[in-house]
Amino acid sequence: MKKFFGLMALGCAISIATFAQEFVELGYHFNKGELFELEQKSRTETYMTVDDVMRRNTRDYNTMISMEVTDLNAGKATLTFRYKDLKFNFNAKNHNIFVDAKVANDKEPFQDALKRVLEQPFTVELQPTGIINKIDGLDKILENSFVAFDKLKKDEIEAYEKIMKDQFGVDAFRSWLEQLLIMYPVHGIKSGTQWEESFPLRTGLVGRMDLYWNLQSWDSQTAKVSATGKIKTDKLEQFTLEDGMLATAEISGDMQSNYLINRSSGLPSICVQNTEMKGEYTYKRNKAKKLRKDLKVPVKVVTNASYKIKQMK
Repeated sequence: MKKFFGLMALGCAISIATFAQEFVELGYHFNKGELFELEQKSRTETYMTVDDVMRRNTRDYNTMISMEVTDLNAGKATLTFRYKDLKFNFNAKNHNIFVDAKVANDKEPFQDALKRVLEQPFTVELQPTGIINKIDGLDKILENSFVAFDKLKKDEIEAYEKIMKDQFGVDAFRSWLEQLLIMYPVHGIKSGTQWEESFPLRTGLVGRMDLYWNLQSWDSQTAKVSATGKIKTDKLEQFTLEDGMLATAEISGDMQSNYLINRSSGLPSICVQNTEMKGEYTYKRNKAKKLRKDLKVPVKVVTNASYKIKQMK
């Protein structure tokens, strides 16, 4: 009889252990003073067909960002971000802007603006699940960078400031970070589990992105996660294009992401993202721009990005 109960107990222990091994709890875990380095490389290509002529705009963005854990409070982590390196290449209408924030260029005011962004600290408060509570200090950094455009013409100032806001503003940064960081579920999951979250498109286009994550596999140190993002704009909401024109957008698309997660911190060691959106802009009539009636413009936007995060200390 003792042997029978002993075997039962052993069987239960094995079942419990097996059950525990199937599930894993993922989240963001930091220690104060930890330092991470994030490398980003991305290219966005926008194709628009106006009067049967296709226009192609490109934006290449290469950056290095440091992230230091400067405070831990009630499970929330405050990370201090600093841009360590910034390279930006913008090409539209046969006009090319290439800027390396560390290389002086008196002929390009954008270089001075990016230089003013380098090494300036701003903070992100992050919950263990990946929810961003707030971003502090970045709006002030951006405002200070606009001094670089003081001597330009009014329309040039507006154009440069829009590029800065679209690429480096608080809304742009938050939207980018929400797409890079996984929003983890609050409970344990197992391989094959899918979970989802929805975010607004915070810059430029007005709409939403629904993200669907899937845990592919995991071990004691890493986890592999894939994600699909469904993007759809609100066709009734107006926004401002780079040339100052008001427009609405009826665009939809998908984002595909693959992550290799470091379970120690919860941060992705590697992330690769590919996004493609298609649809049309409706340019609103504008006498100043010599547009006497609304104009529908087919558009396609393709973005390829890769990220690497490594712990420095």
